[in-house]
Amino acid sequence: MDAVRLRELLEAVKVGSVEIDSALSTLATLPFSDLGYARIDHHRALRQGIAEVVLAEGKTPEHVIGIVSRIIEAGDNVFVTRLVGRAAELVQEALPALSYSPLARTAKLIQQPIPERGGKPVAIVTAGTSDIPVAEEAYETLRMFGLPAERFFDVGVAGIHRLMSHVEVLSGAPAAIVVAGMEGALPSVVGGLIGAPIVAVPTSVGYGTALGGFTALFAMLTSCASGITVVNIDNGFGAAMAVGRIIATQQKQRAPA
Repeated sequence: MDAVRLRELLEAVKVGSVEIDSALSTLATLPFSDLGYARIDHHRALRQGIAEVVLAEGKTPEHVIGIVSRIIEAGDNVFVTRLVGRAAELVQEALPALSYSPLARTAKLIQQPIPERGGKPVAIVTAGTSDIPVAEEAYETLRMFGLPAERFFDVGVAGIHRLMSHVEVLSGAPAAIVVAGMEGALPSVVGGLIGAPIVAVPTSVGYGTALGGFTALFAMLTSCASGITVVNIDNGFGAAMAVGRIIATQQKQRAPA
């Protein structure tokens, strides 16, 4: 349950259009549902502005289906990450209302309208085309926050002129998520060109000594561009959550009392 729905329920009780017992029934699953194999946090949207997200990786399809079904029953929005292969097929068969993005490896169901937060779009920048799946995971996550985003794909340091043609637009972004594998140099470059917060995402793209993303991770952690935040390897979701929480908090603080 999010703040909007809770406020509507409390207002309805206040004016007498909803009985107290009915309201108690609505709130019965709060703050969490215990399925035995999972405890679903129904208060997450109240605290963070987005309902609990389901990481499909490492879970059986049956567990994913059970968790998502309970979220649907609660009337919350659904967002599933790292949903691939046969598991994706089984989940979609069981829950056809889900919208699936194979490139982002995410599935979602919007049951409650997501208010658009407005403002200029967050920039999502990738070094190469191979980094796009991680970037798309970030994009889909930002959309669950109601945040606009603009993609800038394949603008890595091997052809830096491709990035330079977008600097004016990037400079106006409230934040940038920069996704890169190989040697992971792109966040340092972007961080030196624009003043907005940079969240760097190392990817597992690269040959041999790229070490499955560790080389990019270490490069980003030791960046000479000041103030860059780095998330874990291939964690487009985590990068978008960081940006979403920052912008949502800023907007809340600016809102009239």
